[in-house]
Amino acid sequence: MASFHHQLKSGGKGKGAQQSDYIAGEGRHSSREDVIETGYGNMPSWVGSDPWWFWKTADMYERKNGSVYHEHEITLPGELTLEQQIELARKHIADIAGMNPFQYAIHQKLSSLEGVVNTHLHLLVSGRVPDGIERSPEQMFCRYNPKHPERGGCRKDGGGMNRMELRDSVLGLKKRTAMAQNEALARYGHEARVDHRSLKEQGVNRKPERHLGPARIRRMSAEDKQVLVASRHAR
Repeated sequence: MASFHHQLKSGGKGKGAQQSDYIAGEGRHSSREDVIETGYGNMPSWVGSDPWWFWKTADMYERKNGSVYHEHEITLPGELTLEQQIELARKHIADIAGMNPFQYAIHQKLSSLEGVVNTHLHLLVSGRVPDGIERSPEQMFCRYNPKHPERGGCRKDGGGMNRMELRDSVLGLKKRTAMAQNEALARYGHEARVDHRSLKEQGVNRKPERHLGPARIRRMSAEDKQVLVASRHAR
């Protein structure tokens, strides 16, 4: 079975522009060589051709404890060709972002531990839902006015959900991601499948592997890496 990874993170005020630079390989990240494709969509007209300005403006005008973006990091099945992975990534983007402003980048690099190609999608999505009303950059990120929408900012999606509803929404989204990946794997003749469920839900009696991170893996000896890889393959 192919591995499944769909991680969702939120970025608060002051983090949007720097994350935009990170995924796109711009600014202080311009030396990175793993960026395969970048793009954006559903941006207001004042953004022009540089989505960085949207996140920079959100950093300036979003409320103090507000979320500027949700980031989806999704591993694309290694069984697919790069062209097929890009096709699949665009389907994920359409499903997740909908009509909301978004920016994305596809990265491809060698994994720190086994040196295998790891292709994955980074997708930044704004919670601000466009409604056809022209707003200034500052007004867009103001509080929404339900009685007079033209006087307030754009409405934020997800408002009013309790903790259980939010959890179910995220689980449903991950399920759709897995279904789209399995459809692509089947369409291109691969037997491998992914599963969005936890190991316990799948009936697998073992603990999930702890994420070590590139920095820790770099500090490991060659022997320790071999032992870890052998243990992973045995499972």
